[in-house]
Amino acid sequence: MHLADLPTPQVLIDRPRLFSNIDRVQQLASSAGVALRPHAKTHKSPAVAKWQIEKGAVGICCAKLGEAEVFVEAGINNIRLPYPVNPFSAARLIALMDRATLSIIVDHLEVARGWSDAMRRAGRALDVLVKVDVGFHRCGIDPASGALGFLQAVAAMPGLRLRGLLSHAGHGYHAASEDELRSVAARETETLTALRDRATKAGISLDEISVGATPTLRFSAGQAGITELRPGNYVYFDRTQVALGAATLDDCALTVLATVVSKPAADRIILDCGSKTLTNDQARGITKATGYGAVVVDHRGDGAAPRRVDETLTIERLSEEHATVRVTGATALEPGDRVRVLPNHSCVVSNLVDVVRLVEGDRVVDTLPIAARGKIT
Repeated sequence: MHLADLPTPQVLIDRPRLFSNIDRVQQLASSAGVALRPHAKTHKSPAVAKWQIEKGAVGICCAKLGEAEVFVEAGINNIRLPYPVNPFSAARLIALMDRATLSIIVDHLEVARGWSDAMRRAGRALDVLVKVDVGFHRCGIDPASGALGFLQAVAAMPGLRLRGLLSHAGHGYHAASEDELRSVAARETETLTALRDRATKAGISLDEISVGATPTLRFSAGQAGITELRPGNYVYFDRTQVALGAATLDDCALTVLATVVSKPAADRIILDCGSKTLTNDQARGITKATGYGAVVVDHRGDGAAPRRVDETLTIERLSEEHATVRVTGATALEPGDRVRVLPNHSCVVSNLVDVVRLVEGDRVVDTLPIAARGKIT
């Protein structure tokens, strides 16, 4: 099948770029002597997860238990949930423990006690890591206030095995320069290793120091003390990662194939990839990236690198089924013509479709079900 045979919009995954990303980041982790545990929320595909593990990943991360259930059913047997899962879901997690090695995070003592009680009643032991706030100020304990006491309390809870510390430097997405990204990665490591050293002196052994964010990945890999990297977006990349310097246009494996469905005026065209395809996420980054994605062009016209952004086209508004594109100057595009759009945020885009098309050039080589899409509980 060729791309011309597909109705649009379609989410496309470029197979050579996908495997290049998997290989490159696995090599980065292996060369640094740290474990790679990709976050599967980006692709939500057991097929992609298996490719990552075949290349050397120790397992995967899932955001929600519903995702984990899908991946365990597909045969993935080492899963970490770096998300504050509530003990309300203990029965579901315990059921999975018979089929896979699972670990979760805790950052609240009552939640930790709830898990301790659930595990004690079930006669089980659950691996946990303590989530530490390293500057993003979302989840995680404050490393400067009561952190050691928190670790001591969790370490003493029956039914829990305290494995280590975990963080997410999400504030790296708001960095204004590469030096700032480097500094975010360094401060993250310093915060975690300092807390680990305090715990060691207090008699608490912490074997794992786990970090995860694609923008800081290239800097975190070289930090002494890190034992695990948990990037997710790297498998596809997107316009935000390009704007942050974490990828080039030619690294981006996920694009949206769209059709021009209307040209109401010389300065406006309409694509069929609205918010149900591209999402309303804005791009963030060191370099400016306006609009809800970028129309990308291949210089040779054969689907191969190098790419460039068509700067005459700005996707300035999304409706559910429409992408309104402002034309600066002139465009030869007419209704019926097709374009490739690089989304601002690939993780959300892959969650919006039932399948993605694995492609090489203009040829469709496979169709991958997004088996874990919509698993939000």
